[in-house]
Amino acid sequence: MESIYYVMSWLCHRRCRHCYEERFRPYAGEELQGVVDEAVQSFPRVIANLPPRMTYFDAALGAEEQRGRIILAGGEIMLDPVRETVLYPALEMLHAKYKDQGGVKLIVQTTGDTLRPHMVEELLARHVWMISVSGIDSFHEGLETIGAQQAMVQKLTAMFDSFGLTPFEQIADKTGDAANDGHYYQFFGAQPGTWIGQLWPRGRAWTNSLSTATISDNFCNQWSGGLNFLQYRQKGSEVSIEPNGNVYPCCAKTKKPIGSLLEEPLEAILERLQGHPAYEAISMGHPERMGIGKGWTVERFLRESTVTRPDGGQYQNLCIGCDKFHDAGLV
Repeated sequence: MESIYYVMSWLCHRRCRHCYEERFRPYAGEELQGVVDEAVQSFPRVIANLPPRMTYFDAALGAEEQRGRIILAGGEIMLDPVRETVLYPALEMLHAKYKDQGGVKLIVQTTGDTLRPHMVEELLARHVWMISVSGIDSFHEGLETIGAQQAMVQKLTAMFDSFGLTPFEQIADKTGDAANDGHYYQFFGAQPGTWIGQLWPRGRAWTNSLSTATISDNFCNQWSGGLNFLQYRQKGSEVSIEPNGNVYPCCAKTKKPIGSLLEEPLEAILERLQGHPAYEAISMGHPERMGIGKGWTVERFLRESTVTRPDGGQYQNLCIGCDKFHDAGLV
């Protein structure tokens, strides 16, 4: 598989108003212990049920297998309660699982403001290929201005440079083995005009009526959407995993998971869904066609994709139609 996005814990130090998941927030006391325990108990079982090889084929590059990636994220996975108890042993386990099976690119995603030099050193010692900083946007407290965002980027760039990391942009146009060696870093955020700039109609972004997506914004038909998720041996396939092992065809997440990695291997889940009309439609990037076999014409799906936002405004996006189709129990 080309990519797996694994949310290891719900723990976060922020409660951002644009977040796609309400469960990403600070926890304390028994709630904190419960969140940590869930992650600690789940990750070895999740990793055991990941594919035996994290490789894929890219038709443009011929018959040679390409090395896939696993993105480990939160919440904020660099926070003390989960960094050494969950993230670090998971990185070691993943490296051991794949080192003789074609390898894997290990990526750690963080908001960036919790990073310290000793943490970068510890990540590199555990074979991290790239550190991905995801919090560079005005929705994050303290980064409301362009100046504040630039200061954060400059501070972290200096830290990364001191460890010999390379900006991902320098190799982003390369594929295959040319990009396998070395250590990299990147910055991104929910900025206007970016792939996630319109915000998914999920979580606090929905509660706060922040999504600006329209019916023309097909999140399914792009990276981190459901596009090609069933073609797990080919370029473009990615799935998303929750801390409890639930698997989804996209990062935005369908209303129901497609399976659990606490119960069966990921490849078995994906094989079982081959030929399923709704999930084949998602994998083709055409969610509006997911209900045709159940009497939901494309026209009906588009009607069902319309809803009133919490602020009273009208909103129409294919994710809403997908949600309603799942709510109707038709998958």
